[in-house]
Amino acid sequence: MRTRRSRFSGNPVLSGPSEAYAKEGTHRSVLLHEALELLALSPDDTVVDATLGGAGHALAMAKMLGKKGILVGIDADRDAILRGKELLAGAKPTVHLVEANFRDLSAQLEKLGLPRRGKAGITQVDKILFDLGWSSFQLDAGRGFSLKADEPLLMTYSKEPGALTAQKIVNEWAEESIADVIFGWGEERYSRRIAKCIVERRATKPFTTARELAEAIYGAVPPRYRFGRIHPATRTFQALRIAVNDELGSISQGLADGWRHLAHDGRIAVITFHSIEDRLVKQTFKQWEEAGEGKRITRKPVVPTAEETASNPRARSAKLRVIEKI
Repeated sequence: MRTRRSRFSGNPVLSGPSEAYAKEGTHRSVLLHEALELLALSPDDTVVDATLGGAGHALAMAKMLGKKGILVGIDADRDAILRGKELLAGAKPTVHLVEANFRDLSAQLEKLGLPRRGKAGITQVDKILFDLGWSSFQLDAGRGFSLKADEPLLMTYSKEPGALTAQKIVNEWAEESIADVIFGWGEERYSRRIAKCIVERRATKPFTTARELAEAIYGAVPPRYRFGRIHPATRTFQALRIAVNDELGSISQGLADGWRHLAHDGRIAVITFHSIEDRLVKQTFKQWEEAGEGKRITRKPVVPTAEETASNPRARSAKLRVIEKI
């Protein structure tokens, strides 16, 4: 295990797990070192990785925990849980991996039978991490997250049958409702234009794949908009993904549950990847601080270094915020 200098204190910090994991697969954990340092893990902590994903953060946390430590990993994606079990086999701390949405964090923690602490006598944990980006494995999972692939237009994290899909939204919802979703959750300036194109296109041939939708959006926007920094369908795909998985509702509930179960002096770290998520987290942390319940460790969000964004372009929009319970 190598060491490097902290961006915050100048002291040596652990380095290595994310690089090693990147060699094993295609996923790279964003802001890994910054998140772990600001969470300030102790060997005996009970730690929750509420978004297990590619398990990069969980692997690094397991390295920092001792035999008395407990690591809980949660993910709605069954494949992520299976990968995590393989990668975390033999870890020093006790490891619990749970297939669930982090909006059910409270119920899942109670089910695990972890030690109860405090006057309220409820399950308490010391540190919680929410990484709200998706892993490279999810992008390659064949569920329509990638706008360049001929994959079924699902955009679901869970594999539960009967769930709402992006295909249902674009093929069945009213034009106005589609436009509202694209504008509200994608902050897309051409939302009305894109929604109109979707409805006209589906009248002759319903959308079945992610690539079909991306190509239709590409043709719907003005020519000058097609050659920006991101693909013109990116914000629409973001909006559909948020709608399909009720991501903002999940974040609000997950944070509330996490705060309820967080021990005194415990910390929550959240990594976001777009402004809507970041505003929600910022406002939530501010409310806890103003109520006298917490202290923001990061007054302004921590962003990736130039070195990280150069080696991993997906990190460029990431923001990390951390709060401590008092």
